[in-house]
Amino acid sequence: MAIEHGFTPTILSLLAGEYGEDHAASLLDTSELLGYLNEKTKSASKGSKSRGSFASLYAVYVLVEDYIAKGFDTSGQYSDYDGAKFSDLFARQRELPFGSKLQNHALNHRMNQEFRKLFPTCQSVPILRDTATKRYWINENLLNIKLGKQPFNISKAVIEIIDAYIAAKRRAFEGFIANCEQIQKLSKKNPDEAKAFIASLLKPNVDARVFEITSFAVLKEHYGQESIFWGWTRDELEQEFLMLYKTGRCNANDGGIDFVMRPLGRFFQVTETTDVKKYFLDIDKVQRYPVTFVVKSELSEKQIRKKIREQAHNVYSVKSVVKRYMDCVEEIINIPMLLERFESLADANRLSPVIDELIRQSRVEFNYDES
Repeated sequence: MAIEHGFTPTILSLLAGEYGEDHAASLLDTSELLGYLNEKTKSASKGSKSRGSFASLYAVYVLVEDYIAKGFDTSGQYSDYDGAKFSDLFARQRELPFGSKLQNHALNHRMNQEFRKLFPTCQSVPILRDTATKRYWINENLLNIKLGKQPFNISKAVIEIIDAYIAAKRRAFEGFIANCEQIQKLSKKNPDEAKAFIASLLKPNVDARVFEITSFAVLKEHYGQESIFWGWTRDELEQEFLMLYKTGRCNANDGGIDFVMRPLGRFFQVTETTDVKKYFLDIDKVQRYPVTFVVKSELSEKQIRKKIREQAHNVYSVKSVVKRYMDCVEEIINIPMLLERFESLADANRLSPVIDELIRQSRVEFNYDES
């Protein structure tokens, strides 16, 4: 029995339109692939601040799209197909809305792993691939469903459901941008409303990308109020304000560091977890250079550091190794610290630059085009 959420009625409506009202609910309950889509589209009704599932959904989408485009939904000759080229599928993923920076993980293994966790007794996995030829197929066993003796091919419904999810997420994000712009206009007249809006984006349950963008906007303005004096000689000291730079896309799995500060050369990494392996991996990326971690958690800085240290002692039995890694955790910035810094900016009438940066980074991150 499929779990119902805010987007489930849309899925049922699309199935009814394609296959008739009498079969919609039964198809959703019977098909593991439709059940997977139902699970992965839960965020559609939760607004822009909830995490999307574009990578896994797009891995399915491009393969089913290829399947339909070549007429296999009606010809029944898919078993003779040489398979879709990885390069074509990957390029197509990045053409889709919100997809321009997607990586290859979902196509190669992640989507199948997620599917197995949800449906451990299912004998089929959705994505089939030949690593030698780099050819891919959607598992047709999951597209052909029987209700009693009546066969159904759900490929068109799969495309329609993902298209509807994309449209819902686009509407939600356009609403988010519109809210940001409205709050920007009202920030001087109603600063309390603007403060509440920004504070709502610094919560443990918001989308990871929105949290990272908001953290950056707050920290950039916070550090921008601080300066140092430096120079090549004592007589050449100059004042320079600190500047925070965002180095790449959120959650890009590109092995990079999220923010870099000039001129101090501090590195910042944004994370949702207190898993010690993630922290030490980030430290290893930069050859154990000190890193400041911005953590999407309401635990205190001491609690987070304690959890990391305790896990480290469990993983690494050598105290000197643990100490060397822990010394590289330069600072931990949690949600209460971000809110405190934001409050200071609000008190100093610095709301407007924070919202400006939030809008700017959101447009870049979500590939939002005003036109």
